[in-house]
Amino acid sequence: MFLRGAVVVGVLSASRLLPAPLAHTPQPAMDHKGAAGPEPHPAARAPGTAVPASAPDGYRLRPIAGETALSGPGAAPPRADVTFTLPTHTREIALTFDDGPDPRYTPEVLRVLRRHGAQATFFVVGECATEHPGLLHAIAGEGHVVANHTWTHPQLTKLRPAAVRSELGRTSSVIEETLGVAPALARAPYGDWDAAALGICNGLGMSPVGWSVDSQDWTRPGSRRIASTVMGEMQPGAIVLSHDGGGNRSQTVSALEWYLPRLLDQGYTPVRLRP
Repeated sequence: MFLRGAVVVGVLSASRLLPAPLAHTPQPAMDHKGAAGPEPHPAARAPGTAVPASAPDGYRLRPIAGETALSGPGAAPPRADVTFTLPTHTREIALTFDDGPDPRYTPEVLRVLRRHGAQATFFVVGECATEHPGLLHAIAGEGHVVANHTWTHPQLTKLRPAAVRSELGRTSSVIEETLGVAPALARAPYGDWDAAALGICNGLGMSPVGWSVDSQDWTRPGSRRIASTVMGEMQPGAIVLSHDGGGNRSQTVSALEWYLPRLLDQGYTPVRLRP
């Protein structure tokens, strides 16, 4: 009995000296040639783990900032080319407003649209959107589209790709955080796209949009001139460029009050832009 007890004590003592079993460490995935696969997306790493500089940005295990199920991986691919007109032969048109939201002029534009039952698309600037999230809710709540117009309104073709991605990605993120859905459409400031910016726009799940009718309201030529420009260049499928932010837009509002009911009388129907 004494010897048997000594053996048991000896075994227990030895077991305390042995290292604890190691947790299973996943090995890099191997391709068919035996080479290590790509590094996991930074979001899949343990906190504090360094991310190698060579980690490929295109290899993603989950959506990045500014994406949802509607605009991220697995969604229908966005259009690669800029859309300038609606694909229609009917009298559908798209009214679009850039550079907002603005606490004074955006509500006035919404008021005119509401009075006439018209729909529109608002390309918002991220800096303004984060200051006035309630206006994003007002726009979306009245059935209009909230789209991306960059964070600070720079000329994208003068920026490095990383800066372009930040401008578009940050704005998509604030829209998604505010409304619960990331934007599916984007417009470059000044309508100035290049291949790199278009690729980044598509990579963030957005289709690029231009215009076919420039109301010239940004030059503030007078409300009558703005209305005359819109009416004179109107045709089925037109995408009209106007502004609800970025300066004094009282002329834009007055012009809209004049030409919108006349467009409706001529059989035109303002609709939401779609991806």
